[in-house]
Amino acid sequence: MMDKKRDVLILGAGLSAISTAYFLQDKPEIGSITLLEKEDRPGGLCRSIRKDGYTYDIGPHILFSKDKEMLELMLSVLDEGRNDLVRSNQILYKGRRIQYPFENDLSKLPEAELQYCINAFNNNPYEDYDVTNMIQFFLKTFGEGITNTYLRPYNEKIWKYDPAFMNTSMVERIPKPTSEEIRRSAAGETIQGYLHQLYFSFPSQGGIQAVPDGFLRRLKGEKCRVVCGAEVTRVEKAGERWRVLAGGETYEADQLISTIPVQALTGAWAGTTPELQAHVDRLRYNSIIISFVRLPYDLCGENFAFMIPDKNVLFHRISKMDFLGEAYHRAPEEATYMVEVTYRKNDQVDRLTDGEFRDRIRQGLVDIGFAKAKEDAEFIDITKYQYAYVIYDLEHTQNMAYIRKHYSDRGIVLNGRFGNFEYWNMDKILRESFELSKRL
Repeated sequence: MMDKKRDVLILGAGLSAISTAYFLQDKPEIGSITLLEKEDRPGGLCRSIRKDGYTYDIGPHILFSKDKEMLELMLSVLDEGRNDLVRSNQILYKGRRIQYPFENDLSKLPEAELQYCINAFNNNPYEDYDVTNMIQFFLKTFGEGITNTYLRPYNEKIWKYDPAFMNTSMVERIPKPTSEEIRRSAAGETIQGYLHQLYFSFPSQGGIQAVPDGFLRRLKGEKCRVVCGAEVTRVEKAGERWRVLAGGETYEADQLISTIPVQALTGAWAGTTPELQAHVDRLRYNSIIISFVRLPYDLCGENFAFMIPDKNVLFHRISKMDFLGEAYHRAPEEATYMVEVTYRKNDQVDRLTDGEFRDRIRQGLVDIGFAKAKEDAEFIDITKYQYAYVIYDLEHTQNMAYIRKHYSDRGIVLNGRFGNFEYWNMDKILRESFELSKRL
């Protein structure tokens, strides 16, 4: 006798949820897959915002990866095609443009900073130590000159967290040039670093949401459905099946996968214990504000993203949407920017009034030389997103080990950046969803 087919409920409908459904749908033992999304449309952090004829993303997403299989899969679902581009990212430092990554273009620094960086690198007292946190990694790898000139201030600015209290999980993302390359860059040669990200692709239309939309179009309607406006408010076990209350409706399934923030899952989970809640409460993350700003002229040139370590400028990164292709460039003379500011609830950024926030952005654009006057900057839109960046603080590993075990022991599968509370890029999310589908 044929075994009964299993019904699957996936909480959330971001890229991790959609790709999990995509990989699961062809398995003969799966009867149905339902995705429950609290927003009015799917996409999660990969949603694109459309306003007044413009399209922008929640941060500068680009398509690149060392995982060629997942990269090709992402590119294959772009039904409207893609633009293939060469990275042109810069660091704005004391009125100078340093090619990213910083340590590969040291000769463009003012002479005093250049000598500080290269002398500290050549005579580094920290290079033989084992490291246990991010700042120790910076000092060991680059010396105190490069660390104090750029890496420390920029990371303190983006994370709003002291790197001494962050573990080393993020350092694999940091370019690691050879000693020879750093010395060559100090001598006047600009070195191309981070080569796997040098060339990247971007959807020719629709913003980064073209990727999850492409997967959505490939979900089989007879087996998969996405329900929007369905915020999860209760999760419980009902005999051998799962019961979920979302958007005022009740859903049941044999298998439960959660890609919603683990904080939201724990708030809805009927089996939450004080100890589980305590571990979840100790997780750290940053929220983000994306300002989409138009200027009637272009002072940044043919470049994409700019990192700004100066703490007097509110934003840590600004990205030019026009760089990404014709569909993102409406008028020849203008330039449009995604301006990123990280924050946490009740911090100094969160306490700014709307007027103060806009004034700080406008002043920052003047300070970095992108605006001639504050009144030239026109705000097209401002988007806030609560869950943006996972912070790998010193307790992250032990907190997540407890949380994962709690849910795994009870048969709830965690996936996605905030479902599993890991800082995963799009390629990593696809890989994890693929491997999850094989395990299930």
